[in-house]
Amino acid sequence: MAKFLIRGGKKLEGKIKISGSKNAALPLISASLLISGRVILKNVPQISDVEVMLEILKMLGAEIKRDDSMVIINTKNLDYRDLLTPLISKLRASILFLAPILFRFGKIKMSLPGGDIIGARPITTHLEALRALGAEIEVKNGIIEGEFKKFKSFEVVLKEISVTASEVVLMASVFSPKPVKLKLLALEPHVVSLEKFIQKLGYKVKGLGTHFVTISRNKNIKKEIAFEVPYDYIEAATFLALASATRSNIIIENAPLEDLDSVFLTAKEMNVNFEIKKKTIVIKPSKLKGTKIQVGYHPKFPTDAQPPFGVLATQAEGVTLIHDWMYENRFSYLNELNLMGANTELLDPHRAIIIGPTPLYGKEVRSLDIRSGISLIIAGLIAQGETIIHEAEKIDRGYEKIEEKLTKVGAEIYRISD
Repeated sequence: MAKFLIRGGKKLEGKIKISGSKNAALPLISASLLISGRVILKNVPQISDVEVMLEILKMLGAEIKRDDSMVIINTKNLDYRDLLTPLISKLRASILFLAPILFRFGKIKMSLPGGDIIGARPITTHLEALRALGAEIEVKNGIIEGEFKKFKSFEVVLKEISVTASEVVLMASVFSPKPVKLKLLALEPHVVSLEKFIQKLGYKVKGLGTHFVTISRNKNIKKEIAFEVPYDYIEAATFLALASATRSNIIIENAPLEDLDSVFLTAKEMNVNFEIKKKTIVIKPSKLKGTKIQVGYHPKFPTDAQPPFGVLATQAEGVTLIHDWMYENRFSYLNELNLMGANTELLDPHRAIIIGPTPLYGKEVRSLDIRSGISLIIAGLIAQGETIIHEAEKIDRGYEKIEEKLTKVGAEIYRISD
């Protein structure tokens, strides 16, 4: 295990470039199984979750070539294999292999996915959607086992607006001989990215970017495509919070502005001093104030940006109320912040108040998941003295070369091996 050592209390200055989206790259990697051919993915972030997904592909016989942010996946010589491997338990996104394998090979046996411990994350909606299409699936003793012979229905209504369930059922639909109507799909940018990928493969996608999408076969399905992973709007929101919380002059480059409306609204309510110039966000110091942050499905404020904005609230005047109904353990980072001097109170598993501004002081804390980990980096940069963040690998799962990006703008952050 590794840890980060941060010497905080410094103002930062410079440019930070946003990387490709983690949440978009992972379903696109699994979607390479939708064809027997070659998929060239550009702007792929160099993060550990991507590496795990590629290793799982290799287990199935895919040939992988990587050159910095470009990944070339050849799926011509795949063989079915049970995915009873510890790799599956390393990340939640491994569930995205369920539909492509089951519908391509007619069977699947895989371990239940793992990932961040941020609350109950059942796959009931995913399984019910595939059953509606005709798959027979059971979960016993931590193993998903399924069989698929033919489509029994060509319409699926998701029980809840789930991002990964939307991605799973989108990938299953491309194997149908008839158009499949999908209702109540999620609208997150990475879901739309997958829809665009499917469209570029040659399928008809009616209602792209809406809750109601129909996938239809075309005559000419491509055997090779190139596709660019969109830039990460969660990373952009993270650095927006980081820059303002540290009272720094930062320019964020490659920001996907069209995906950040709710983040910008909340930032304005907190009196963050930012300006949008072309594809950049220019942040300058300002006197922050508390507000109410209500998390929701896109285009509402994203749950993944909540912890960084929670740290931002520690530096804001007054009370900030955060309501995150999606995951009951998402607020676990607040205990670590309180150790550093923050004034926060957990009202219930889904609501918390943060009273500010409060000075933060360097302590030894633990990265509990990807987003809590990055929030503690922000806290460490604010804090006086030295902060040590244990389990740095969790942050590596979602943020590309984080210490390198921050060092370039003047942060004192060092990776240390235990």
